[in-house]
Amino acid sequence: MGAGHHHGRDEPAPRGVLLGTLAVLVPLAVATLAGLVWLWPSGSGAGGEEGVRVERIAGTIISVELRPCPKGGAPGEAPLDMGAEAAATDPRRCGTATVQLPAGQVAQVELPSGPGSQIFGAGDDVLLLAVPGGSPNGDRYQLSDHDRSNPLWIMVAAFALAIVAFGRLRGLTALLGLVITFALLTLFLLPAILEGHPPLLAAIVCAAAIILAVLYLTHGFTTTTSLAVIGTLASLSLTGLLAVLALDLAHLYGITDESSLYLDVSYQINTQGLLLASIIIGSLGVLDDVTVTQAATVRELARANPHYGFAALYRAAARVGRAHIASVVNTIVLAYAGASLPLLLLFQLGDQGTQQALTNPVVAQEIVRSVVGTLGLIAAVPLTTALAAFAAARSRDASTVAAHGGPDGGERGMDHARAMVAHPAEGRPGGPVMPQERPGVDRGRFD
Repeated sequence: MGAGHHHGRDEPAPRGVLLGTLAVLVPLAVATLAGLVWLWPSGSGAGGEEGVRVERIAGTIISVELRPCPKGGAPGEAPLDMGAEAAATDPRRCGTATVQLPAGQVAQVELPSGPGSQIFGAGDDVLLLAVPGGSPNGDRYQLSDHDRSNPLWIMVAAFALAIVAFGRLRGLTALLGLVITFALLTLFLLPAILEGHPPLLAAIVCAAAIILAVLYLTHGFTTTTSLAVIGTLASLSLTGLLAVLALDLAHLYGITDESSLYLDVSYQINTQGLLLASIIIGSLGVLDDVTVTQAATVRELARANPHYGFAALYRAAARVGRAHIASVVNTIVLAYAGASLPLLLLFQLGDQGTQQALTNPVVAQEIVRSVVGTLGLIAAVPLTTALAAFAAARSRDASTVAAHGGPDGGERGMDHARAMVAHPAEGRPGGPVMPQERPGVDRGRFD
């Protein structure tokens, strides 16, 4: 989740910063834990009709015997138009396959020949559906899909090795954070929605749990991480509020395809709430990247320029944030455009006007995702930067006072630091620090 950032050891934060941070985070953590306990799925399952469970069996195709395809499509199907007929009459789609099953059995199955069906060949790992009682034509098994388990496990292993090899311990903690994220999504969020809990509330609780668990695990229990957590949660709350307003303004209700219609009719799931939940979860991954970057940038600027105050730290880090946002916005838009590319092609083929295509519910939904997510990112930069700059400035002032004894000593230490930055050669051991005559520096303070 998010990019990996190198974090050094934080300077000790002053008592006021620590207390203020804890005053915000502790209630949030308690509320998140209470939400997890309250909404945690009971395992009773969703409402709706129970369908016939079909067993899926893995196998390997030994051989394929092709035969001429009948005109007009597969047997028993309605006549097709020219485009669909060309797909259905592909010679590689008509025939039978001999499949080796795990128990040593061999099954003869028909190749799927309908429009859009996959093409199978000898040596392919496949998944079969074991039909209870057999299908009407007497077949016990039906060829369903390719078995992609092994290729996916290979890719996952390569992904994990690359992260650990490059990130080492931090890469390992990032992988553990990814496991936690996946577990919260699959064990909490999805079952909670299916059991009838409000999707928006479940998504907020899940997002807060992911932020609190993953950011601290990945980046350590530091003041910088705590400020990034607060900035992420605040920006995510704003994103959720903007999403509610945008969906209401655009009259979007989340029903755009057969899947969402099925969830609405069969399981009475609030599809608009489901759309809001998807916006929040989708924005989370980019938000935490921006907030962690801004908090870390402020900390490194404060180390490199000890004389910087709140305003200087904020201005410098905000420039980094603006550059980051400019690139992330393009990433968000391209990601949604890539996901909707088949639909955009259909609009192009249908010769629809730009306005008509953009106001289609499916496209309008993606536009709302992009706009709301971008506004949340934009808000995250000044908010997190201001929090981190304030904490860094307070830490600097506290350390200066501690080093030079009292408020007057702190002023003396700050003038000394400015003189060192402007004239480093004068601060060598054995040489007096004699600042030049310039406004704002009292020569008497260096006596």
